[in-house]
Amino acid sequence: MPARLLIVTDRHGCPEPLETRVAACLAAGARWIWLRDRDLPAPERAALAENLAAQVARVGGALTIGRDVELAAQVGAAGVQLGDAAAVAPARARLGRGALLGVSAHSLAEVRAAREVGADYVTLSPIFLTASKPGYGPALGLAALGEAAALMPVVALGGIDPTTAPSCRAAGAAAVAVMGAVMRAKAVGAMIQTLT
Repeated sequence: MPARLLIVTDRHGCPEPLETRVAACLAAGARWIWLRDRDLPAPERAALAENLAAQVARVGGALTIGRDVELAAQVGAAGVQLGDAAAVAPARARLGRGALLGVSAHSLAEVRAAREVGADYVTLSPIFLTASKPGYGPALGLAALGEAAALMPVVALGGIDPTTAPSCRAAGAAAVAVMGAVMRAKAVGAMIQTLT
């Protein structure tokens, strides 16, 4: 994994322009950013991706693009976060062996499927109930996280904050992914330092 903390973007939950929030995260030590924000029109998302790619490159970090393999190739991102295991082979063919390919998983069966097709890691969610995505299925919990981590590298997602991150790492998570707690934080620098 590029880092033990993955910052997931959400400009709707952010009190300032997303580029400014990401800059603050990087300044505080974050090194892995996942550009989500899939609802942006393609030209705006591409411009945002270019901006974030430049910011991340300046600190030697890694940028993951959510779901858009072509955009990841265009901006030279470290990798792409894919919606399911079926997308791994085409993404690998397009981006090459060095690309970091993650799959969004919500069950152990989906983790196994991602492992079988050669994904580098999965995000497993929701580990805990989350304010960012209410009603997104029952919380999987730390036991499921531990089982998944025995299969392949897992990034814990869903309800992760400074109080829950340590238990995820103790359960075997290779990294934790945080969206709401970082995007909404009043003092983002202090939040990043607490999480790392």
